[in-house]
Amino acid sequence: MPIYEYRCSECGHEFEKIQKISDRAVRTCPVCKGRVERLISVSSFTLKGGGWYAEGYTRSSAGKSGSSGDSSKSSSSGGKSD
Repeated sequence: MPIYEYRCSECGHEFEKIQKISDRAVRTCPVCKGRVERLISVSSFTLKGGGWYAEGYTRSSAGKSGSSGDSSKSSSSGGKSD
């Protein structure tokens, strides 16, 4: 479930609330009962490690481009020898 951040417009109190996406937003401050607004914050989502792209896709494509580069060299050297 996502964690939402809120700030009270009257007392400035900031707090977090774990809620379902379908839950209604918090409307009152738990400290002063003033009006709160939902904050937009930076996500804590991070990717660690190489991942599928770096470990699977790029290595195989590098190997393919290296082998195709070798075949182009042999064909170009073959063209030079004619």
